[in-house]
Formats: sequence, C-alpha cells, structure tokens
Amino acid sequence: MKYTQNEKILQVTERTLVVGVDIAKERHVGRAFDFRGVELGKRIEFENNNEGIEKFLDWADKIMKANGKNDVIVGIEPTGHYWLCFEQYLRERGIKVVLVNPFHVKRSKELDDNTQSKSDIKNPKTIAMLVKDGRYTQPNIPEGIYAEMRVAMNIYERLQKRINVLKNQIINWLDIYFPEFLEVFCDWEGKVALLTLKEMPLPCEVVEKGLEGILATWAGKVDKRAMSRRKAAELVEVAKRSIGKREGRKLARQEMRYLIEEYELLRKQIEEIEAEMAELLKEVPNGEELLNIKGVGVKTAVGFISEVGDIKKYEDAKQIQKLAGLNIVENSSGKHKGQTCISKRGRGRLRSVLFRAMITIVAKNEEFKELHRYYTTRETNALKKKQSLIALCCKLIRIFYAILKKGVKYDGSKMLSDIKRSALAKAV
Repeated sequence: MKYTQNEKILQVTERTLVVGVDIAKERHVGRAFDFRGVELGKRIEFENNNEGIEKFLDWADKIMKANGKNDVIVGIEPTGHYWLCFEQYLRERGIKVVLVNPFHVKRSKELDDNTQSKSDIKNPKTIAMLVKDGRYTQPNIPEGIYAEMRVAMNIYERLQKRINVLKNQIINWLDIYFPEFLEVFCDWEGKVALLTLKEMPLPCEVVEKGLEGILATWAGKVDKRAMSRRKAAELVEVAKRSIGKREGRKLARQEMRYLIEEYELLRKQIEEIEAEMAELLKEVPNGEELLNIKGVGVKTAVGFISEVGDIKKYEDAKQIQKLAGLNIVENSSGKHKGQTCISKRGRGRLRSVLFRAMITIVAKNEEFKELHRYYTTRETNALKKKQSLIALCCKLIRIFYAILKKGVKYDGSKMLSDIKRSALAKAV
C-alpha cells in the first residue's frame, strides 16, 4: 500500500493514457492526455449509468488504439458519494482508478489559465495533470467483512445523530411545558421518568393522578426498587407549582408521545446495530483481542477496523497514523522553525474514534493513565493534556496494529517502557 512519489510517476509511461474525470450526480466529463500532458481526442460527457460508463470505456479504447497506448489510468476527484459506483464499475473491469485530493485540485486549477474559474471542462484536465505528476492516492475501498463494518458504523453514527437531536427536542419540550420535571428526575431517560413522560407528561395530569394514582401507574411496569413514594410526592408538589405553559396542552401531549415513541424506536435500532457490530468483530482475525485493553469497547474496535480496513495492506503503523491525520507537521524556513502540530488530513472519523476512545481509556486504564500523567508532568518537554492524548492515540494505533497484524497479546507492562527508558537515561 506504500507508494513513493517516484513510484507513482513511473507508473505513467509513454504507453499510458491518463484520463481525468470530473464527477457529478448525473453527468460526468472526461478528458484524455499522454504522459507529457498533451491532450488526445475530444472530451466526453456521459451519463452516470451503465450505458454512460460503457460509452466512456468505448471512447477511451478508441483513443488508446489511435495513439498506440496499451494501458489506462483514470483519475477522479472524490465528490461526495457519486464516485463510488463509477470506481467500482471500472475496478471490476481491471481499470486502475486513483483519487486526487479536492484541495489539490482547488489550489492547482489556476496553473493553466491564471484564473480561479472552475468548470466541468477545466477540472478533468487539472485532475489528469495531478495524476501524471504522481499526485494521487490509491482508493482504500473496504471489501468483505470490512465493507460490512463500514456500513455498520455509518448506520450507528447516523442513529446517534438522530437520537441526540431527539434528546434535545425532549428537553426543549420539558423546558416549555414542565420545567420542574428535572428537579425530581435528574435523568429523564431513566425507566420511571420515561414511563411518567409517556403516561402523564403535563403538570395538570400529574396533579389529577395524585400520589396514589402515580404509584398505581408505576406499579407492575417498573422494578419495585425503582419506585419511590417520596419521589412520587415530590412530583405532585412540583406539578402544583409548575410555571409551564398552559396553552396548547392537548397537542403538546401528543407531541411528547411522538417524541417518546421515536426515542424508543431509535434506542432499539441502536441496540440491534451494536449487537451486529459485536458479531462482525468476531469474524476479523484477532479482532476480539482488542477488547482485552481496558477501556476499549466494541464500538471503538469496530470503528477503527472499519476505517483502516484489512491490516495486511499496511507495512507500518505510521501509515495508519497518517491516514488518521495524526502525523506531525511543521512550517520551517531558514532559521525560523515553526511549531509542530498534527496534519488533520486523512479520515476524520478515524481520528475522532481514536480521540473519543482515548478520553475513556485514560480514565479507566491504569497504564494509559500513568503514561498520560508522565507526559504532562515530566521535567523536560512536558506536554499539554490534549497533546498527551494525541500522543497516546498514536501509541494506541501501534498497539492495535501489533495485535491485529501479528496476533500478539496486549501487555500493560510494556506500556510503561517510555517512563522506564527516561529513568534509565537520567541514571546514566
């Protein structure tokens, strides 16, 4: 999977046809060039369907025959999700497809005409020139179990976003119609609180039910240990003095019913997809070994593997670090040496999965906690807390890489080797 700039350039020879394609939802535009950047043939516009792509392949084949080419490389700018089907169609027919960074296209589009204009005709040439110069990447398309994991994570994150929006809507409803409710129940998602919102969400309904009516509503539907006569009495008292809005209560009650029903449906769907993720993890070689690291759960393990794909494609853990945008960069010139920071390029979701996981790991895992303490308090080059978490994310990548690729077991004592090496250096 590792390709140097020279290796990429050498893949484009005198016998190679370089094609740049500007991707859109309905119609794509393609232009063909040789290894020196000379345009060959006329540009083509084709539909984003089977007939259109076949038309594109026929066009490329005719240009190859007319100009003595025996190989073709197609460069595309990954625009949203519209490129996925096109890339798969070509890949299944043995045609090499590479990706150019949209940021590079934006920065280099002025080289030809010295204008900042952008068009479906201009873009394919800019893309092809970047490919010719070896400024491209190989698409990391997951297959098999890794593709299933990627889809599972997409579903999980989409459900999480929806349920977070829904939670805010429920809190917003309570602030308007029953602001005192959270004085009694600190968490409205608890079983008793949720049942109360389903059966009697409005203060007037709580007062009407009364203490005994509330206890009767709870009885048989929640655990007896969760029922509290004192809490029921508190609920009646706050309902009597509630300042909640009184107008429009009929449909407000219906609105809460809809919100609770949607919330329960989303919770059920999230539990189902989490169970699916746990089953998928069992099919990945050494995948379940990641769970032996205290603080690492199924969502973290599946999130990492779904973004990285097959670990066999990587020669070194640093490649994954770069994929996550956690590689260190700096701006220096002459005597000036700029501050170092992470690149934040690559897959943002992978970076997010690692960082969110590290917050939990540092709180629960003694080895990571000790290393975090060392990084932030050492005498020389002490790191800020966020810098330490980033450094630990990179260490977690190396641990995941070793477990998945080599099948080694997690050993917490090896985690503290950085501290031991420092202590030995001081002793010498």
